[in-house]
Amino acid sequence: MRPLIKVMLILLAVFSALFILGRVFGILTIDNIRLWLEWASHIDLLFLACLIIALLAVDMFITIPTLSLTLLAGYFLGFPLGALTALLGTSMAVGIGYGLSRKWGERIIRKIIKDQTQLIDLKDTFHTHGHIMISLARAAPMVPEVCACMAGATKMAFGRYSLFHLVGTVPYVLIAAYAGSISSVDDPMPAIYAVILLYSVGWIGWWVFQRHRKRIQN
Repeated sequence: MRPLIKVMLILLAVFSALFILGRVFGILTIDNIRLWLEWASHIDLLFLACLIIALLAVDMFITIPTLSLTLLAGYFLGFPLGALTALLGTSMAVGIGYGLSRKWGERIIRKIIKDQTQLIDLKDTFHTHGHIMISLARAAPMVPEVCACMAGATKMAFGRYSLFHLVGTVPYVLIAAYAGSISSVDDPMPAIYAVILLYSVGWIGWWVFQRHRKRIQN
């Protein structure tokens, strides 16, 4: 388990650094995104949806507030179109991460973990527990992208990865987009409740997973 945790923490550090750089230089902040979406909403509905999908896809390279953007998708596009748009965007992001990592990820991991036994352990551990990690990845920012990279680098079957991505992401976008669709500037409480619900369920899921894993090890 340690080699897997080591690599995932390094990936998380890289995405965190991108997030910090984005905030320092004011790239894709939620205020900027909201202004862009307001501008796009006056042009064309399809253009607005494509912009949201593109912004969510860029999240693979420049960390953006995915949950906030999904709420805004619901607010501007309504439900269920906002949910479908968010699902397409988030799926594109992790799909890109999976594809790039499947091609180059193993080479990079071999530079971090040089011991062949540990490399085998990393792959076996992710293939054993990865489905839970992928399903619960939306519980925290940047973790979905990390899991996508790990799935690609360890050569997890794309169909299997996609299934667990959808298991975790479909409820996420449905709840967030619906909450955004019934929220307003004067009444933001549905969106706030959705944020609390999604993160609470996600973290409870991680807690149950950790307890289950420790029980098996003992």
